[in-house]
Amino acid sequence: MKDHTDAPLPTFEDVIAAHERIKPYIHRTPILTSEYLNKLTGAELFFKCENFQKAGAFKVRGATNAVFGLSEEDAAKGVATHSSGNHALSLSYAAGRRGIPCNVVMPRTAPQAKKDAVRGYGGTITECEPSTTSREAVFAEVQARTGADFVHPYNDPRVIAGQATCSREVMEQVEGLDAVIAPIGGGGMISGCCLTLSNIAPHVEIYAAEPEMADDAYRSFKAGHIIADDAPNTIADGLKVPLKDNTWHFVSRHVTDILTASEQEIIDAMRLTWARMKIVMEPSCAVPLATILKNPEVFRGKRVGVIVTGGNVDLDKLPWMAG
Repeated sequence: MKDHTDAPLPTFEDVIAAHERIKPYIHRTPILTSEYLNKLTGAELFFKCENFQKAGAFKVRGATNAVFGLSEEDAAKGVATHSSGNHALSLSYAAGRRGIPCNVVMPRTAPQAKKDAVRGYGGTITECEPSTTSREAVFAEVQARTGADFVHPYNDPRVIAGQATCSREVMEQVEGLDAVIAPIGGGGMISGCCLTLSNIAPHVEIYAAEPEMADDAYRSFKAGHIIADDAPNTIADGLKVPLKDNTWHFVSRHVTDILTASEQEIIDAMRLTWARMKIVMEPSCAVPLATILKNPEVFRGKRVGVIVTGGNVDLDKLPWMAG
């Protein structure tokens, strides 16, 4: 079993190569705008809609880069990962395109919609308890049994290079951006933004948005070292994991600031986007807008790229439903 997390950090050349490699298997997602939200925030917001991406999330970029970068010999053993959802179904999608097995360890509390999608793409699920400790212990067993290539959800340089293709597209699609904001959990997307923007647009500010109930990245950023929570509880199920060494490298060097939002602020921003923009986004994706609404003075008068990271929602359990 190879542990790619020890591999050299990705360069911008790796991003260009990744973009070429994954192009046949992903969408170049659109940018949407909303006059209403611009007036409400005092900023010009440009929403990069990765909720329209293959497998319904940006994570298909990094997963596909990892899967199609494997040698024939390594690919034959398949791939494996642990994930609360979007990386799991993205890796299953990519493995299916290449015709190789995919084993994923998922928390038993992961949204049913995401479990169904993993199985729909041909992935095999092993469930664990909803904590980082349980996730890693169960994964070690699956790994030993299968000998598959481990594709870490965000600490893998191949994955970071793939995620960086998203912000590269944003810079091609929108001129004159002053800032980019994306959610932060483990930090794969934000690291990709850091990798791209530090190379092609170093003047653009990079903001990370995080739930108050899972604010370990915020606390890490303020403390100057990684602080990891084992099992935070937030509606933003995609943002419960801690930073790791590779993502911390990018976050600590290139992020302008990390902003947080309460559970209610996240729900309100999610509902507002559904109502005004008519797009399906999951709670994790609403955190950036929630923090912009909470901190209007930071963004007022700026042109801001907002990365909508995914749209895999359990439609029977929307957060504003009673009960």
